[in-house]
Amino acid sequence: MKRGFEVVTKYQDQNIHLPKRATQQSAGYDIEAAMDIVIPSFWKSAVKSVAREWGPFRTNRNFTKEIDPAVMKPTLVPTGLKVYMPKNEYLQLTCRSSNPLKRQLMLPNGVGIIDSDYYNNPDNEGEIFVQLLNFGLEPVTIKKGERIAQGIFLQYLTVDDEEAIDTVRSGGFGSSGVEALGDHHGEEA
Repeated sequence: MKRGFEVVTKYQDQNIHLPKRATQQSAGYDIEAAMDIVIPSFWKSAVKSVAREWGPFRTNRNFTKEIDPAVMKPTLVPTGLKVYMPKNEYLQLTCRSSNPLKRQLMLPNGVGIIDSDYYNNPDNEGEIFVQLLNFGLEPVTIKKGERIAQGIFLQYLTVDDEEAIDTVRSGGFGSSGVEALGDHHGEEA
């Protein structure tokens, strides 16, 4: 087997669909949400927090303490999937073109990168999570089975004089190079 998708163990009996391309010329594989999830409105929550602090009768003007940090972060949408591929490839997660226009959803990092060594990592079996940020004014409910992103397999190149790398992946977000950075985070993409 060269490349493909699998369902992670905890979702084996939950009717998770493997990604498919929509047409013969589609570059991306449509990836679905593994569960219902609400993506809160970034602006609505931030404006409410600021308004509470900056109201006409407030004397304390340090409103940053009032903003819920969870509001300022993207929502991780589980897919129930993992991906395998050759060592010189990665899966690029991109936003579906309808997400920003119709639903005010975006990937805050532009694209997600799933490296080949993320597959079957000990932290979460390599489950793919899609980061979404809702820049609209109302919460958006994603239903299980809704297409939320596209995955495109791509090759990458390395430089001729690259030094040997002995660091191994220990998890997801920010986990590559953890020995050098001391950075320990959760899931990928």
